[in-house]
Parts: sequence; structure tokens; C-alpha cells
Amino acid sequence: MIRIGKYLLAPAAALALIACGGTAVDNKPSNTNATNANTNVGKSTAAAPTKDALLALDKQANEAWIKGDSKFFEVFLSDRFVSNDMGHRGNKADTLKMVSENKCEVKTWSLDEPQMVSIDADTAVLTYKGTFDGSCTGPDGKAMKIPSPIRAASVFVRNGDKWQGVFHGETLILDPKAPPPPPPPAPDKKDEAKKEEAKPTGDANTEALVKLHQSGWEAWKAKDAKKFEEMSASSLSIVDPGGTWVGTKADTIKHWTDMKCQGVTTVKVSDGIASAISPTIELLTLRGTADGACDGRKNGPLNQTAIYVREADAWKLAFMFESPAL
Repeated sequence: MIRIGKYLLAPAAALALIACGGTAVDNKPSNTNATNANTNVGKSTAAAPTKDALLALDKQANEAWIKGDSKFFEVFLSDRFVSNDMGHRGNKADTLKMVSENKCEVKTWSLDEPQMVSIDADTAVLTYKGTFDGSCTGPDGKAMKIPSPIRAASVFVRNGDKWQGVFHGETLILDPKAPPPPPPPAPDKKDEAKKEEAKPTGDANTEALVKLHQSGWEAWKAKDAKKFEEMSASSLSIVDPGGTWVGTKADTIKHWTDMKCQGVTTVKVSDGIASAISPTIELLTLRGTADGACDGRKNGPLNQTAIYVREADAWKLAFMFESPAL
């Protein structure tokens, strides 16, 4: 959909191979705020999505991003759009500003390997591989090469006769055999203070969803496949911190439980903020971390964006996007 501007300002951190999240079937969701979500305005007349149709929309968005065409995104993005850029939760207004200030020179680009998973009739996840040859100019005036290749994920929602973007994330596709890249420069303290001042608050479901997500990390630590089976929606898929897409519930559970880990004694989630996409779907952004090491690499903090869907009286994890916390 769009290249996140701040992501261009620092190299990717070392690959953290931990990945988890979930919910518990004995926790009933709150309808407060969720029932007030202004979703699916008008009749649901948009055609059922296909991966090719959604990829075509993301290609249009990528062209608009290159041109700095923020007007395109005024229509393309849902009013409930959320980004999770380097751990900073942004909204539609933030994105429009970023696009309008975009200064990039892109020689070639391609979006390939599309995959789509439907969460419900009005919500779909598109993932794809993006390859770019170009650079963008940062606030300091220096041109920086666009990270490539990347794995991107876009969540689309139906709004009347069109599909709109409600989330977009990107992470480098990393070679696990390659040495980790150098760490990014330390963030500016003034910028970090401004972020903290502007930090949004979550809706009425935030506390419960953060608790449920913590239980998912506990299930990952315990290699509890049965609990994952109970806490996940049938549509479960993920993009892991190394840019790998795992497209089915069975494969995702196997991906998590097959990790060879040592010294994992503590798992923790923090900075959780939830917002309603619809009365039955919530988007949760947060940070998760664990100690120890997995698959030969030291574990570290991850930025996570999770989509939870309400089934009967419980929230269940339907999709998760992860990237190393820079």
C-alpha cells in the first residue's frame, strides 16, 4: 500500500525469531465502543475480494505514494486506518501528512507473490513481496536507499461499494544465515517525548485484549499447541519478524511450537492500544518480548499488530503482523 516514511530512516534490527499472540475462550468481549464503530457505511455492495483485485489497489496506492499524492489516500484509506511504524501508532491524518511530504526517486518496483485471507465477509488480509530500487530523502536532507525486499500486509475493509485500507505494515525479508545489520541510531529524545505526549488511548476492549495477547505469549513459551488451537480463529495467518508469511492456522501453530528455544523464562507485552474495525473485529497494536534465544538467535522486542475477531462470546486471533522493534 504505502512505504512507511520513518522506516526508511534506520536499518532493520537483527531478526528476532519469537512470535506469538492469542486469546482465551473464557473471556467475554465488551461491546462498548465497538458497537459505535462507523463501519460498512451504506449497503455492502462491493464485490467479494480476490488477491489480484486487492493487489491492484495496493499497486495504485504505491504509485500514489511515489508521487506524494496524499489526495488519493483521502479516499483509499478508511477513517479508522492504523499504522504501527517502528512502535509508533499512527492514524489516517498522520499518514496523509507523511505522504504529502514524501520525496522519493524510484527507478523500478514490483509487488509480487500476493496471498489473501478473508477474516469475514467485510474484512480481508493481503500479503505480498515488494521489491524496490530507489531512495527517499529524510528530514535531515540525506537520501537513503529504500529497504528491499520487504513483506507487506494490508488489511482491507468493505465500505459500501469499495474496499478501503485499515492497516498496512512492512518488514524486511531477512536471510536467517546472514549476519544481523548494524543497530539504528539512537532516537532523538525530543521526538520520543512528543510521541509520548501524543500517544493515543485504546478503546474499552484494550485491557481485555492485552491480557488475552499475554496469554498467547504464555502459550508460546509453554509450546501449548492445544491452547493455540482453542484461542485462534480458523482464518489465522501471520507475517513473522523475518518477513515470512504463514498462511494457515495449522501451519502457524506448527511454526510457533516447532521453534527450538533455550532460556525463555519471561514473556511480556506492553503499550497495548486497541480500536474497533467493526463491532466484531478489533485491531490491537503493542510490543512483545521474551528473554532467552530461539533457533540460534537472541530474542528481542517485537512490534506487533493483531487482528482479533469475536466468535460467540470470545475474541480469537485472526491475523498478526510482526517486525523487529528498532
